[in-house]
Amino acid sequence: MWGIIIALVSGALMSLQGVFNTEVTKQTSIWVSAGWVQLTAFIMCIVMWLFSGREPIAGILAVKPWYMLLGGIMGALITYTVIKSMGTLGPAQAALIIVVAQIIVAYGIEVFGLFGVEKVGFEWKKILGAVVAIAGIIIFKR
Repeated sequence: MWGIIIALVSGALMSLQGVFNTEVTKQTSIWVSAGWVQLTAFIMCIVMWLFSGREPIAGILAVKPWYMLLGGIMGALITYTVIKSMGTLGPAQAALIIVVAQIIVAYGIEVFGLFGVEKVGFEWKKILGAVVAIAGIIIFKR
């Protein structure tokens, strides 16, 4: 149950952040907005680190495989693409498409056991669920 609550909060925060970032972009520029997001996220991480376990920062150098450290670059690109999609499509349609893309990619990662994720068996009903979600986007758009 706790995982569901956290996921719901995460989804709500992503939608709010997308709207806020899109408005900041209108008043500044996309890279100023994205940079502000990353800078304030970094500051928040430092504050949270100070008030929590304080694991050694040097541990980041031991992360294997190295490409797992690309999350920050992906974070900047996510911020950019969310701002652009919400600015062009609107918050609701952008969020729908983003979530469906997340579901499809995440399922592919699980089915193929990529990036150290435990491999799961392929199920047609999950593909059908993604197709229904895509149909929902089409209906929502019209």
